[in-house]
This record gives sequence, C-alpha cells and structure tokens, in this order.
Amino acid sequence: MKLPGQLLVVAIIGGIGLVGWNYRQDIPLVSAFFEQGNSKKHRRGGRAVFVETKKARADTVLISVDAIGTAKSNESIIVTTQVTGMVSKIHFREGQWIKKGSPLVDLDAGELDGELAEKIALRDTAKRTYLRTQKLAGKKNVPAARVEELYGALMAAEARVRSDAAKLAEYKVMAPFSGRLGLRRISLGALVRPGDQITTLDDTSRLKVDFRIPETAISHISIKQVVTANSAAWPDQDYVGRVQTIDSRVDPTTRSVEIRAIFDNKQGKLKPGMFLTATLTAAVRDNAILIPEQALVSSSDKQFVFTVAEGKAVKTIVTTGEHINGDIEILSGVAVGTPVIVGGVQKVRPGQAVKEMPPGGFKGDKPAKGKKTGDKPDGKKPAAAKKAS
Repeated sequence: MKLPGQLLVVAIIGGIGLVGWNYRQDIPLVSAFFEQGNSKKHRRGGRAVFVETKKARADTVLISVDAIGTAKSNESIIVTTQVTGMVSKIHFREGQWIKKGSPLVDLDAGELDGELAEKIALRDTAKRTYLRTQKLAGKKNVPAARVEELYGALMAAEARVRSDAAKLAEYKVMAPFSGRLGLRRISLGALVRPGDQITTLDDTSRLKVDFRIPETAISHISIKQVVTANSAAWPDQDYVGRVQTIDSRVDPTTRSVEIRAIFDNKQGKLKPGMFLTATLTAAVRDNAILIPEQALVSSSDKQFVFTVAEGKAVKTIVTTGEHINGDIEILSGVAVGTPVIVGGVQKVRPGQAVKEMPPGGFKGDKPAKGKKTGDKPDGKKPAAAKKAS
C-alpha cells in the first residue's frame, strides 16, 4: 500500500478512536468495560472522592406563562351623528361619566318638529272618528265596511307619526352605553355631518387586555383562569383578571395564539392603550421534587444525576420538569430525601466510593483545612496562624 493510503487509514482509525473515547459513556459495551475497570480499581484500594451532596426536597412548583399586551376599553366608540344639522344644545361635560341613554347633543331639526305635530293631530282626529263610528256600528247605523275603512286610516296615521318620530330622534345624540366621555370636538352652532367626531365614549369600568402566548403553552391555559398584570405607571400594584376568550386559531407565522383577559378597573387607574405585562398561573404542583441544577448531567439524549447509596455513587436516569430559581424539578428517578451529588460531580464514576465533603469545602480530592484554635484531640499541633502585618 502506498504512503498516502496508509496515512488515510491511520487517520480514519484515529478519528474512530477519538469519537469512541468521547462517547464511551454512551456505548453499552465500552461504558460497561470502563465502569467494571473503575469498580475493580476501587476494590483494589482506590480511595474515596470527597463530594458535596444535597437531599432532594419537596416543594410547591408554580408554572406560569408571561406575556405582554395593550389595554383596551370594554366598550369604545367615537360619538358622531346620523344626520346633518346645526348643534342647538350640548348636554355633556368633558371627562364626565354618563349613563346609558343620557342625551349628549341636540341638532336643529328644522321643519320636522312642525310636521310631526301636524301628523300627531291628524292621527288623533282619525282615532276619534274611528271610535265614534265604531259605537254607531254597534247600533246598526253605520255599515261595517265604513268601520274597517276608518280603522285603516287610523293605522296609516299612526305609521306616519312613528316614521316622523324616528326621523326626529336622529337629531338627538344619545349615549349607547354607560361610560366616560372624552374631549368635546364641537361647539354650539357648528354644522356636523355623519362621521364628524363629537366626542369619544369609553366604558373603562372593565378593561380588555389582548396578548399572545406561544402555542406550546396552550395546554396550560383555560377560560376563567387567573391573570395578574402590572403597569409601568403603577409598578407597586397588581391587577387581577381572568381569561375571557382564547382565539380559535394559531398564527402560522409566529406560532402563537391570542388570549383576551378582562380586568376590573373601577378605580380608573388603568387607561386604554396602556402597556401591561401579564402573568398567567398555568399550574400549581404541590409536593414536587426539587434538586439543585448543578447536580444534573446531560449525556446524548439522556439526563442523569449521581445519588449516594451505601457510600457509593449511583448513576440515576431522571426525567426533568421546570427550572425554578437554580433548582430543577424531577418528575421521575429520584425520591424526596435521596442524597444527590452537587459538588465534585465531574470526578465521580458509577460505583465509586464517595465521602461527604466537610464544612470548608475541598481542594482536589482532599478536604480543605479549616482554621484551628487549639491542639487536635490526637495531640498534633495546629497549623501556624498567619501573622498580622
């Protein structure tokens, strides 16, 4: 074989050996070989490694979803008119809270008032005529056909009155719901047309907050779920609301779903358009098992920890949950009270003898020396104290 071919074969063999060494813990036969060798070494007199352990503890795990959104009025409109007319009277003040049906603005209706009064008079005349004829018909003095004719005339007169009354009502602008008015945009005598802004009306007794959450969190969200929101304008106050609606579709671009929550705002501190940060309490798990995150070791697609049993390290495969303030939730693999190695993990192998690290830490595989104030019980002298300068 030529020299280049030999070099290629050597390079391939070396690469395979390097990969095998790096992943020796994940290859069953190789890892078993090394673990067996390590255990034999310890049986032949290998000394124990000092480690730090923590016991798995039980605690309550709160799973939450954070989102941001913008506050909106429960109901919100721009007050305008349906007809063109001159402003003849203004009934409201800027910033006033008004009730549903309260008058806001009157427009000059021109001749409609007179026409309505005329048609009301004609209707009343038709009604009196009909009632008088109906009495005569009871005495057989008037034919029934005449009674029916007068009844039809009365109905037509009432219809004309209702029609003109509806037209006249359009010249009076009323509040469609209870709420707070905004700035006045018109003056007495101004000509307003349909679409011209008179003022704004917002029902801010309750606020809607729309925000988006990732699709992976949908399983944690439900109707009437509690939502806590904060505003930069009132940083020390929490606002509590509930989920009202979950959108029926997931946005295929952002992979998120829109949620609408309703917040009580009777104090009126929150304003429509405010930016809010919301937190949804997705789930509460009592008696969850927690261990420090530094105890967790990842290998390929598995995660494990080293527990301690009878003075030896035991490699234990675990299933993890939430990460919480430096701890990690263990869903399976470790029970409450089990000692887990959190310090010196990199020096531990399965089946290796371990000793609990004393207070003061360790240096290498040896416990660190603490300060001494007197002779040891065995008669040895304490280490010399550092002299003060």
